[in-house]
Amino acid sequence: MTASTPLTEQNLVVNGDRLNTNIERMAKVGRQPSGNISRLAFTPEALQARYLIQQWMIDAGMITRIDAAGNLIGTYAGTDEQALALATGSHIDTVPSGGKFDGVLGVLAGIEVVKTLHEQNRRLRHPLQVIAFTDEENTMIGCQAIAGTVLADDPDRYRSKAGIPIQDCLESIGGNWDAMESAGRSRANLAAFVELHVEQGAVLETTGKNIGVVQGVVGIRRKAITITGEANHAGTTPMGMRKDAMVAAAQVILAVQEIARAQPTQPVATVGYLRLTPNAVNIVPGRVELSVDMRDIYKDSLDEMLRLLEERVGAIAQQTQTTITTSPLLCVEPTLAAESVQAAIAQVCDQLGLSHHSMPSRAGHDSLEVGRITDMGMIFVPSQAGISHSDDEYTSPEQCTQGANVLLHTLLHLDRQYPC
Repeated sequence: MTASTPLTEQNLVVNGDRLNTNIERMAKVGRQPSGNISRLAFTPEALQARYLIQQWMIDAGMITRIDAAGNLIGTYAGTDEQALALATGSHIDTVPSGGKFDGVLGVLAGIEVVKTLHEQNRRLRHPLQVIAFTDEENTMIGCQAIAGTVLADDPDRYRSKAGIPIQDCLESIGGNWDAMESAGRSRANLAAFVELHVEQGAVLETTGKNIGVVQGVVGIRRKAITITGEANHAGTTPMGMRKDAMVAAAQVILAVQEIARAQPTQPVATVGYLRLTPNAVNIVPGRVELSVDMRDIYKDSLDEMLRLLEERVGAIAQQTQTTITTSPLLCVEPTLAAESVQAAIAQVCDQLGLSHHSMPSRAGHDSLEVGRITDMGMIFVPSQAGISHSDDEYTSPEQCTQGANVLLHTLLHLDRQYPC
């Protein structure tokens, strides 16, 4: 855009250089000698990052506050004082050995969107909020508080990675466990939420698409399975007389794969943990413990996979003369993205000349919880080689800028679409 070109909504763009500079600045906070970034929630590194984010929010023209869950919320006032808020954001905490894009891109892009609007003296009709959610990588207490799904009678569930009680954690960042209910939001004050995030997978790179339009965030069903057979001598026990727990486990593992592949909704299922007893070269295995992780954006599909698993497990136990028991480990319900938000993202991509691909998010995000109480959508940008939770994760500056521009214009679109 030349200096003589009039600024219109169509050619409004973020400052990509500033966005990517801020990504690099944030990456210095918690950088380890290995190159990985460690910025666990409630640590000094996380507090330093929050301070930076708050300053950048203020510089962008926002008024900031911290809710009872410690969520850092910047608000850019709209022209209609009665309008519900539009919101964006993500998290700035990392896993113990993380990278510089996961979560952070969504927060910094949200700030850059507001900064761009502020520099052009432009306001939406709706207030625009940027949220840095608390502790996404561990307890997800920030997004759960906004969704009203925090288990208030079980504070031990929300301890920090270091084992510090959540009451003390929240106090250190300006939150208040006893006032947790006050952090709750609803459609009465939040019109929609849009999160920009790196894909953390290789689908976009493989398909050659610029942007992922997220259909929803998967639910998760995890099961612990214990197979009890009979440990015996590997040389003296004939094959027909064995009760081999490992053979039964192998069949269960294959069944998990077959069940997932047979579903039309393209779920994923994984056996990621295996413990074998006695685990000796010359003993028929007598006991195996394993885990099953099943994910899909459709609840009916998850329920059907669990039903089929129980059916197959029963048949395998009978065939192998073993005893197989299952117990639940985790049950997280999926959240579908609002069709209106998905359509807005796709339309914006078309307008900006960016290719797009409709896809589920098979990793959990803050949007999973926020989408339970208002319209939600997610924008993905590619992750090189699908690597994440590592210093090797990489999304190019151009791709980060493209994602931020899609976020900007999606919010502009929703501002026109949603009533005040």
